[in-house]
Amino acid sequence: MQFQTLFQPALERPVQVALLGAGEFGLSLIAQARRMRGLDIVAAFDLDPARVSAALTEMGAPHRRCASLAEAEAARAAGALALCERLDDLLRLPLGMVVEATGHAEAGAAHAEAAIAAGIGVAMVSKEAECVVGPELARQAAAAGVPYTLVDGDQPALLIGLVSWARLLGLPIVAAGKSSEYDFVLDPATEMVTWLEQRVHAPGMMRHWALGQDAAATVAAREALLSSLPLRTVPDSCEMTLVANATGILPDRDTFHAPLARTVELPELYGPRDTGGLLSAPGRLDVFNCLRRPDEASFAGGVYVVVELADARTGGLFAGKGIPVSADRRRALIYNPSHLLGVEAPTSIMAAGAMRHSMVGPDYAQRVDLLAQATCDLPAGHVLAIEGTRHAVPGLEPLLRPTMPEAPDAPLPYYMAVGLRLRRAVAAGAVLTRDMVEPPAGSTLWRLRAAQEARLPAG
Repeated sequence: MQFQTLFQPALERPVQVALLGAGEFGLSLIAQARRMRGLDIVAAFDLDPARVSAALTEMGAPHRRCASLAEAEAARAAGALALCERLDDLLRLPLGMVVEATGHAEAGAAHAEAAIAAGIGVAMVSKEAECVVGPELARQAAAAGVPYTLVDGDQPALLIGLVSWARLLGLPIVAAGKSSEYDFVLDPATEMVTWLEQRVHAPGMMRHWALGQDAAATVAAREALLSSLPLRTVPDSCEMTLVANATGILPDRDTFHAPLARTVELPELYGPRDTGGLLSAPGRLDVFNCLRRPDEASFAGGVYVVVELADARTGGLFAGKGIPVSADRRRALIYNPSHLLGVEAPTSIMAAGAMRHSMVGPDYAQRVDLLAQATCDLPAGHVLAIEGTRHAVPGLEPLLRPTMPEAPDAPLPYYMAVGLRLRRAVAAGAVLTRDMVEPPAGSTLWRLRAAQEARLPAG
């Protein structure tokens, strides 16, 4: 693909963009946009403008704090980024797209709906909102005649793109998914495993370094040695919800297989069970945890497809080129081991703003939901608040299950529950339902979800 030719419309007429939420992702987008043609970040909105202003000053980006629309317009006329204190002022600027990157489900839903109502396209980074009401927002955008897209730089769009590439080439997808966000790094000499700031001694791990004849048994032995480390996280499940809804590829298990595996093992592990693999059938979505030595390349947060090859001859050709293939040479791993946040997000933003191209198609639908299962007894009155840096509510674990119509006892999507109070006690093992929480007043997220569910086919 010749990207400069493909994106010529944006190079000739740069897309005017505003950023909603200037955290890690957003600031990397601003920094990259300053180095390229085709995308102009002209305004931003954040609940902490002082922090954002300090970051913009550090990167040498001209900007002005703006308390009114007139000040925002004056900043633009002077060639400075308008750091708006009010969202309404920002949405009255001449914009082609907004990038919603707050990472907050309620704010993301409200911001996206407001932008669409103002005739502005949306590039959605906030997967917390997207996994609950993404199809409804995409429907509203289509009705308003404005673009709506997910963005490269984050795993859902990258994996959707990889799936579409494989399908275009006629490569049957046996498995698709991502690596968990952080590698599990094994020192062969000491058998210490490092994950983020944690170090765990795993005596005997080197005995299970090779996959062996019984792949499932090897994976189980590895996981037993690292049972104290998290192998399933909420962000991974959230991202795969978007992929399932966009592609129709569904998980094999509601908690994923989540094997602790080396990159080269994936074509063997992700085969049907009757061939020694983990899957009940081909065409499944899964997350794996990358186990590697310190001298091996990272796969942290990367995306992959395992595809069926036309014949063993092709598999032999691939193996000779160093591409991981299964022992029978009938499956191969195709993967992208990195995601570059805002550095690579401009491609999808420009594609949407200049060419009306989206990472989600007209068949985008709420096929599965990210749900929450209690891991311990939770008392009535308990507030389901996110704590720490892992974007999870203590006492809840994620599940992916088929979407069900709205009803009092229907399962409640995970991010619709965040911040709410339990109206009755919840026993360990129970899946949260709508009647277990005190519903919020005036919630955009809940209102959009109701509208989305009203369009579900009967039964």
